[in-house]
Amino acid sequence: MNLRDLKYIVAVAETRHFGRAASRCFVSQPTLSGQIKKLEDELEVIIFERTNRSVEITPVGESILTHARLALEQANAIEQVARAHQDPMAGPLRIGAIPTLSPYLMPLVLMPLKRTYPKLTLVLSEELTDALLVRLQHHELDAALLATPTDEPELDALPLFDEPFWLAHPRDHHLYQKDDVTAEDLQSIDLLLLADGHCLTHQVMDLCRRAERPATGEMADLRAASLETLLQLVGAGFGCTLVPALAIRGSWMTDSGIIARPLALPNAYRRVSLVYRRSFPRPAAISALADIIRDHLPNTVTPLSRDPAQASRRGPGPK
Repeated sequence: MNLRDLKYIVAVAETRHFGRAASRCFVSQPTLSGQIKKLEDELEVIIFERTNRSVEITPVGESILTHARLALEQANAIEQVARAHQDPMAGPLRIGAIPTLSPYLMPLVLMPLKRTYPKLTLVLSEELTDALLVRLQHHELDAALLATPTDEPELDALPLFDEPFWLAHPRDHHLYQKDDVTAEDLQSIDLLLLADGHCLTHQVMDLCRRAERPATGEMADLRAASLETLLQLVGAGFGCTLVPALAIRGSWMTDSGIIARPLALPNAYRRVSLVYRRSFPRPAAISALADIIRDHLPNTVTPLSRDPAQASRRGPGPK
């Protein structure tokens, strides 16, 4: 048994397909299948139940995979410790970010990060919050940029900034005539929301005091997968939505038929943090990335103190 064999069985478990697992591991399918069969013979158990249509994990295989993942994580940790001893600001840094943040934040920090730390290679993934947390806990990511708090005991967070929400509505909307948008106005608008799974959806519903999505009517079936699509619906006159402040810099602001307005309401913001494992062996790289982000933010957001204790005194941010 070796680490390569463990990588093979984890790949098959995650893809449920020997061909795709072989591609992920950069080997031929016969090679991967043969190695897994040798491992099963050595352990005298069946890890995968194979049919022509599917690959299923046996109960004993589930137990073995738990230990296999732990072994691979520890092997990766050994490599990280060695790299950190040599130069913590060199090598890959695997960062995840939610889709409503990544396209607007990362262009602001990628070049400053490269100029300041030329040996550091940022590997960026864009996924929903739940998927990022799973990958972070499985040591597939080193840190994640999230807009919701987490209470996982093995994770810690560096608060970066508070990002206000802006109201986006069509140019001919009745709110165009109002100087200030109230909480009551937000409760009465036709509210467009992203698809379920986006943390922004729940934050917007909470701020607009909506307990659930509309079950009937035009809004019931409009569930965009991206913020850009949602804004196109606003520009087409289907309704209004709330937009994180960093997105105000997007190209949709030009000749889109959309009016974007700041909200002078308490709690009309989300707190963005850099979440990482407490055991990550290169904390200097995490702190450096956090500093670069804070130093290159536009004035539409509020940077938080580098001292987590001071940042927490501003409030926990929206849930």
